Formats: sequence, C-alpha cells, structure tokens
Amino acid sequence: MKQPEASLAIQVLPKTAEGDEVIRIVDAVIAYIKSTGLGVFVGPFETTVEGGFDQLMEIAKECQLICIREGAEAVSAYIKVAYNPAAGVWSIDKKTAKHHG
Repeated sequence: MKQPEASLAIQVLPKTAEGDEVIRIVDAVIAYIKSTGLGVFVGPFETTVEGGFDQLMEIAKECQLICIREGAEAVSAYIKVAYNPAAGVWSIDKKTAKHHG
C-alpha cells in the first residue's frame, strides 16, 4: 500500500449560542470528512485524515464552511499538516494500530 502524501489533523470549534449545538455541528463536519472515502481516524479532540495535499487543503476549507452553514456564528480551527510529496508520510494505521489491537 502506497503511503499517503499528506496527513491532516483538524479540530473545529464552532461558536454557538447553545452549547449542545457544538456537538451537532462537529458531527456534521466529521460526517463530511468520512464521506470523502479517505483514511480517517476520529479522536476525542481532533480528526485525522490522510490523502493528497491539495485534497486535504480543500477538506480543511470545507470544514469551516460546514460549521457556518450548520449555524455557527464563527469557527476556530486547529490544524496540523504533515506533507512529504516524495516519500509520503506515515499512515494513520502505522502510527496507531499498536494502540488499538
């Protein structure tokens, strides 16, 4: 299996008047990320997705837009990116499988 070119970890924090709305909006973002068909790992603070760099940058953008469309008045996001177009980056599985056996 070819290593992914890039890995993106994203945490979105939608600003809403009702605290419970945050979970609903974050769930919509996670559903979108899963719908991409890429490798995804959902953690308690952030979601990690792996694939091509350009596609991951578009996903990061769309996550912000989803928050607003879902009713957030604003959104903050914390994003980490690993990118190595020549050799690829370590996959989610390589980094986490031993902890989820």
